[in-house]
Amino acid sequence: MRKKLLPGLIHRLPQNALSRTMGKITASRFSRLAIRHYIRHYKIDPTIMEKPVHEYRTLKEFFTRRLKPGARPIAPGTDVVISPVDGTVSQMGDIREGTLIQAKGKQYSLAELLGDAPEMAERFYGGRFITIYLSPRDYHRIHMPVTGKLLRYTYVPGRLYPVNQLGIEHVDRLFARNERLVTYMKTEQMGCVALVKVGALFVGSVKVVYNTATTNVKHGRQTSGPIQGEPCLDKGDELGWFEFGSTVILLFESRQLEWADNVSIGSTVLMGQKLAQLKASE
Repeated sequence: MRKKLLPGLIHRLPQNALSRTMGKITASRFSRLAIRHYIRHYKIDPTIMEKPVHEYRTLKEFFTRRLKPGARPIAPGTDVVISPVDGTVSQMGDIREGTLIQAKGKQYSLAELLGDAPEMAERFYGGRFITIYLSPRDYHRIHMPVTGKLLRYTYVPGRLYPVNQLGIEHVDRLFARNERLVTYMKTEQMGCVALVKVGALFVGSVKVVYNTATTNVKHGRQTSGPIQGEPCLDKGDELGWFEFGSTVILLFESRQLEWADNVSIGSTVLMGQKLAQLKASE
């Protein structure tokens, strides 16, 4: 019975309103009372946090905690791509005929995912992608997967379906329907890279360091444009954060990437860990 009810229920929930309400609750000063329970429940290691537990004033502040310097070593090499987040690889592979794999038997359109001018999607045709899911226990900061110049962004409003296994299996085109914030970056060796930050149920918002764009606002409209000054950030620099767990999708224009040996569907990755490397030139 539960298996039949839940898929139908997730389509009927007031997802965006629930997520904004959760954001307000976790930002209240009373929410700090739940922090230690949250740590115990999700088995979070407090020794690598930037601050002692008692210094976090709200549950939201704890969700978006930073880590101590050096807690996540950055894999070296200008030809190496690192994981921008802590999480679990849910899908990875080639971008074939402008589509990406969501799950077995489910695909979605790259152009719909990016919600941008067609030429942006076309740049990634024939390239590669990897999807990483962040659970509630994971570190929620998002970092640069490569060293590159930030070119432009796109905010696409939408639904906030759960991005866990329930949502993946029962919501068609899930990542192209949920709210998302896309950052495009240009690299010297790998061409264009896009980092898609996908919102989810109970994610209060997604924030980035390069402007005041935020997700899950009432009557949100799609916006896009150049990033002022086109700042260049180093691999591992902070790019943004989720105000709860969610998903990131990395898109690569380059067809010359080889996945790291220990990276596969279902594997756990840490921010800074090697995801892929450019093939050696013959």
